[in-house]
Parts: sequence; structure tokens; C-alpha cells
Amino acid sequence: MAGPLHRRRERLRLEQERAMSADISYSVAFQQGVREEMDRDKSVFVLGTDIFDRGGHFAQVKGLGDLFGRTRVRDAPISEAAMVAAGVGAALAGTRPLVDLNFMDFAYGAMDEIANQAAKLRYMWGAPVPLVIRATSGVAQGGAQHNNSLEPWLAGLPGLSVVSPYRPYDVKGLIKSALRGSDPVIFMMHKKLTGARGPVGGDEDLVEIGRAHVARPGTDVTVVTYSYGVRLALGAAEALAGDGVSAEVIDLRTLYPLDTATIIESVRRTGRVVVLDEAPRYGGMAAEIVTSVTESAFWYLDQPVHRVTGAHTPIPHSPALLDAILPTEGDVVRAVRQVLADGPQEAR
Repeated sequence: MAGPLHRRRERLRLEQERAMSADISYSVAFQQGVREEMDRDKSVFVLGTDIFDRGGHFAQVKGLGDLFGRTRVRDAPISEAAMVAAGVGAALAGTRPLVDLNFMDFAYGAMDEIANQAAKLRYMWGAPVPLVIRATSGVAQGGAQHNNSLEPWLAGLPGLSVVSPYRPYDVKGLIKSALRGSDPVIFMMHKKLTGARGPVGGDEDLVEIGRAHVARPGTDVTVVTYSYGVRLALGAAEALAGDGVSAEVIDLRTLYPLDTATIIESVRRTGRVVVLDEAPRYGGMAAEIVTSVTESAFWYLDQPVHRVTGAHTPIPHSPALLDAILPTEGDVVRAVRQVLADGPQEAR
């Protein structure tokens, strides 16, 4: 006869199954993808702080503790270095750890374990390291130490794949691909998208790491972005459509490896490009994308590529100051109009 724990697990499982075909949130999409992979592969487990009972700061693994128990949903001390080191060791031992850092900013405390261990062991030993490191990224109200966009820093470390999805569909599909892979993946989820909703796929609807998505087709200008930037770009494209401007929006989904083929294909058709990146302008992902476009599609460009980025400053806590340093939908609209008008580039 089934006991209370078994009945609770079945109830949670049924609740998640009922949500499968509906529009679900960004966080629940992540939960579903992880749960399905934990059901499919007993070597997958989760390690992090405040995850068994609380489900993480953003409820990203809520309910998984009840479903899989403390052996496979493991609370850890507050030491990012220890968590990532344990994850690297577990991956080398044949399991598939998902290490949850909650905030990507905390990766600074695990730099050696990420950059010198996880990222390099395949090269040094030929050994697979099937490790996923998940954390929130991007800027929301909360101050300088919890709101950095570290994508350029991590994407620049050879040996790592770096993903940053926008849609719930891609959250689920990408985490499933990451957990099935043989090499370390940094999985970034933007704080402002936590409650975003949308449909998701089924058990085998994986999203390929390294493949971008055309979020909105267009013919006049290409807007390249990722994560929360997709929301801004889509809003700007809708506003521009009222003036007869057709903007194509490319959601990168993966920052390394970068899908330059999809970007270049779009540039060949539109001839004009705006790159949107929440990270600071200097040394950011936007700079890398601009360089890739210039190297591979220079003769298709009718104007220089424009960048819309965050300011090169620590993240303030004040909402008014946040508005002053972060790119907005209006900034994207102005950049598109500028590149279409053949005017000089205006630095932020």
C-alpha cells in the first residue's frame, strides 16, 4: 500500500505533467526539463544551496527534492568553490551533476574550479566532464554584487559552452541537451524572465546548443541579441513595424559556440545590423558579434554595425540609475532608425 511520501511524489509528478502542454513559466520549464532528465538518467543529480526544501532562490528546482530525495537533490554549504569542485569530481566519476549557484556573480568564488578544472580537463586528460553549472544572470533591482552580466567572461573560456535562453521552450530544450552532453555547460537564466510564460516541448524535444533562433523574420534590418534583450528587441520591432520598418530579430540562445551562420544569412538579406547586449559595452558579447559580422559579411553591409549596450559601470541599486545605464526598447528603436537613415554611429 502506497505511503504518504509515495502519494506526495505522485501528486507532484501529475501536477507537473498537467502543466506540460500549457503555457508555463521560465522557471517551471527548467524544472520540467531537469525532472525529465532525472527520470530518464539516474546519474543526473542536483547540488546547490537551499534547494531541497526551498527549491532555490528562484524556485528553479522546486518540488524535485520531494520527488527524488536528498541523495539526488543535495544541499551544499555556502561555498561555490566547493560545489563546483564536487561537481567536477562527480562528473569525472561517471555521474551528471547540475550545480546550481543561484547567482552567476558567485562564480567569481569558483574561478579556479570553472576555468582551470571544468573547462580544461577534457583537453588535458581526454576525459568527458558532463557538468552543468546553472545560475541567474542579468540585471534587475538588487545592487552591484548580484546583477552582473558575466557572459563575455565565461564565453571567453575555452572548454565551456555558454547558453542564455529567452523562451521557456528553449529553457527546457537546452537544459535537456546540456544534461545529456559530455562537456561542461554554463546555463544562464535572466532574473527578469523568471515569470515569463510560453509553451514547451515534450520529453525528446531538445534544443541544439550552438543554434540560434529567428524570433521574428524581417527584411530591413537585423537585430541580434539574447536572453532579456530578445524581449526588448521584439518590442522595438513591433513599434518599428508601425512605421513600415521590418526588423528581423535573432535570438542567439547560445553565446559559445556562436551561431554566426544564422547571423550572416540574415545580414546578407538585410544589409544593416544592430546588436543589443545588456552587458557593458567594452569587451562585451556585442563587440564579438560585431567583429564576426564585419569579418564574414563586410561586403553585404550597407552601413557600419551599431551597438546598443549597457554602460561601463558597476550596477546601481537606484531604479532611476538603472534606467540610465541599461539599454531600453527606445534605444533599440533609435539605433534602427539611425542605421536606416545612414547617419553616423552614436556611442551610448
